[in-house]
Amino acid sequence: MSFFPKISFQCEVEEYLTKVFRNNELITALGTQEAESKYQSLLSRLSHPPGFTTVRVNTHLISVKHVKKLLFEEIQKQFKGLCVPVLEHPKLQDILLIPVIGPRRDLKKHASEVIVGPHCGYAVLRGAHVYVPGIISTSRFMKAGDLVSVYSDIEGKCKRGAKEFEGVKVFLGNGISELSRSEIFSSSGPLNGMGIRMIEPVYLSPSFDNVLPSHLFLQNLPSVVVSHVLNPQPGERILDMCAAPGGKTTHLATLMHDQGEVIAMDKIANKVKKIKQNAELLQLNCIKAFCYDGTKALSVEKRENEQEGPPFLPESFDRILLDAPCSGMGQRPNMAYSSTLKEVTSYQPLQRKLFTVAVKLLKLGGILVYSTCTITLSENEEQVAWALKSFPCLQLQPQEPHIGGEGMRGAGLSLDQLKLLQRFDPSAVTLQGMDINSLQDSREDDLISLANKDCIGFFIAKFIKSTSK
Repeated sequence: MSFFPKISFQCEVEEYLTKVFRNNELITALGTQEAESKYQSLLSRLSHPPGFTTVRVNTHLISVKHVKKLLFEEIQKQFKGLCVPVLEHPKLQDILLIPVIGPRRDLKKHASEVIVGPHCGYAVLRGAHVYVPGIISTSRFMKAGDLVSVYSDIEGKCKRGAKEFEGVKVFLGNGISELSRSEIFSSSGPLNGMGIRMIEPVYLSPSFDNVLPSHLFLQNLPSVVVSHVLNPQPGERILDMCAAPGGKTTHLATLMHDQGEVIAMDKIANKVKKIKQNAELLQLNCIKAFCYDGTKALSVEKRENEQEGPPFLPESFDRILLDAPCSGMGQRPNMAYSSTLKEVTSYQPLQRKLFTVAVKLLKLGGILVYSTCTITLSENEEQVAWALKSFPCLQLQPQEPHIGGEGMRGAGLSLDQLKLLQRFDPSAVTLQGMDINSLQDSREDDLISLANKDCIGFFIAKFIKSTSK
C-alpha cells in the first residue's frame, strides 16, 4: 500500500515513459493490462525507499562476522533496544542487509515545521539526520531543543528562509532542532553541522554518521552485484571509466585483494578527490584516480613509458566497468523527477561514445560490464542491441551472481539474450511496508528474497571481447 504519491514527471517525460512501458513487444508478451499494472506499480515503488539498507563490508580490513556483531550492537543502541536483524546474503558474501521499518503511519505531527530540499528529504528517508545546508525553511519562532515535524519540498518551490510554506510537501517524520531559526539562517554565512536530529522518522533506518567508517561502505544492492559480475582477479589491470564517488572502485580493489591496478576516472575534479579519500579511508593502495573525460581516454599515439594515467593505448585493460552516466530514473526514493525529455534522451549518445572507447581499450578475451541506475530501454536493452550490432567482437556472457530479473522486451533482443541481462525492477515486489511484528514473523530466506527485489532500478550487461574485428 502506498504511503507517498507516485513519482511525478514533466509531461513530455511521462509520455515518453508511457510509450516505453507500453511497447509492442511487451504488450504482446504480457497483455495490455499486466504491462500497465507493472508500470503503475513501478511509479509507486520509485517514490518509496528500498525495503533494506545494504552495507558492504571492507573485507580487506575486517571480517563480515565481526562487522555483523558490531552493527547489531550499534543498531540496538540507536533503536533503543528494538531488535532488528542484521542479515548475511548467501550470494553476496561481503554485504549485510538491515530491514527498514516503515512506513510508520501513527506518528503525531507537531506545530513547529521544518522544510527540507528534496535531496535532503530522500536522505532522511534512508536513515540520515537533517544537516543545515538541506534546510530551506522553518517555523517563525523555532528554538534549539524544539520538537519539530520535518517535511520535504518535493517540487523545489519553497523559498529559502520562508517562515511558512503552503506548497506540496511530504511528511518525513519528527525530530529535535539542534539550532534556532536565527542560527540556521544567520547572515554570517551558512553553517554545516546537524540541524535536526531525527527521533521519529517515517522510515526507521540506522544512521551511519561516523559508524565504522573504514569498515563499511553504504551501497545499493545492485551496485554491489556489478563488481562481482565483473569478477576482477588479483594482478589484473582494471578500468573503472566513470568511477565517482568510488563505491564500485573500492569494491573492485577489495575483490582483487588490493593486488593489481584499478584505474579510476571521472571528469569532475571534486569527485576524483572523493574517490581518493575513499580509497585512503578503506586503506586500498592499488587504486589510481585521474580527473579525465572517459570519451577521450583512448590514445592513438605511442605514449611515454613513465606516463601511467590516461589516455591509454588500445587493449590496455583486462576488464572494464562502464557504470555509465544515465538519467538516474531507478534511484529511490524520488517523488518528483525534474529532468526534461531533452536531458533524458541526451544520455544515449554519450553512453555510446564511452562504450566505443571501452571496447577499444579492452584486451582480447577481456570482460566489459555496462551498467546504469535507470529504467529506460534506450539506455539499457537498446544499448545492448546496438553494441552487439556495432561490435561483432563482443558477445553477451552469463552473469554470476544473477539476482535481478531478465532484460525488458522492446529492443528486439532474443529471449536467450534477455536472460543473460540483469534488470532490477522495483515493480517486481508488492509494496507492503514492514513493522517489527511482521519482521519477527518472517523467515530469513524470505527477507533475502525480498531484499533482492525491493531495491533501486538498475541494469547490468556483461560482454566478452572475443576476436579483433
